Amino acid sequence: MTFIHPWLLLTLAILPIAMAGFVIVQRRRARFAIRYTNIDVLATVQGSLPWRRYAPPLLFMSALAALCVGVARPQARTLVATDKATVILVLDQSGSMFAQDLHPSRLGAAQAAVRTFLDKVPKRIRVGLIVFAGEAQVAAPPTSDHELVRASVDALGTFPEAPGTAIGDALAAATQLAQTSLADGSTGTPEGSSSSSAAAAPGSAAATQHPPVSVLFLSDGSQTRGLLQPLEGAARAKAARIPVFTVALGTPEGTITRFFGGFQRTIPVPPDPQTLSAIAEETGGKFFDARTAGAARAAYAHLGSTLGRAPGHTEITYAFLAAAAALLVAAGLLSGLWAPKLP
Repeated sequence: MTFIHPWLLLTLAILPIAMAGFVIVQRRRARFAIRYTNIDVLATVQGSLPWRRYAPPLLFMSALAALCVGVARPQARTLVATDKATVILVLDQSGSMFAQDLHPSRLGAAQAAVRTFLDKVPKRIRVGLIVFAGEAQVAAPPTSDHELVRASVDALGTFPEAPGTAIGDALAAATQLAQTSLADGSTGTPEGSSSSSAAAAPGSAAATQHPPVSVLFLSDGSQTRGLLQPLEGAARAKAARIPVFTVALGTPEGTITRFFGGFQRTIPVPPDPQTLSAIAEETGGKFFDARTAGAARAAYAHLGSTLGRAPGHTEITYAFLAAAAALLVAAGLLSGLWAPKLP
């Protein structure tokens, strides 16, 4: 914990002064206690729990300490949203995504997971969407209008199934969209700086530590189409210093049904966690193996709470002020309840 005005912690010196004053007052009271000769009445006044006399003052001292810390404006280290950071969502919409080993289907589980992500991610973070099968397409450009992205996600599955899975090409498309977002200064160029500086930022030490763009990539199968192999696409993201967080969706038992020449055929469509894990490792991201719809939502909820954020400090003065108020109220109530009263 750090403080915006640490020198104001000197106000804590009030505590020993107040405690010394309390002790002096108690000793002065003790001098005259023997002059009250009716011991039976005195026992009734004092009560059987002498510690009650000290509880309200201790609560008052604690409230005073909380106020002294609060005026110094304490800050806790946490993850804070990076101004205008961008997350590129990449979703597989190939035919295998209609396998029903996840409820209601792999595609339905993916849509629910992305909705969870959009609920968790800070509103000011820009989110873009790329969907791919045999080729990649931009479904929503990076925008802080998350409802637009949500509408594009909801529209998935309303079109005919697309053949093929071009993982490498989808990674390349995500990298290009991210670089375009960087080049136009939309990912947080400070006021007064040029967009060319923002474009050069990925090569700097600051960009290496806090990338303004991340890619969240979900697929359920192995590559079957495309010009680039998966690790070739990952190499482009790595060169741009863009971490790719990958999610392998589905179970090894997943299948889809197709008709060939009038005959029905069941085709196995297991996910390829090895490839997706290698992509995450190559780019400095993280891999998630989602074999259930709940696991997919949990992964996206975690990423929604972390992507687009950087280590920073958030002020927690309100917590100390609230604690001080609660302690003062408790001290007042106990003092009124337990204060000695002569019959």
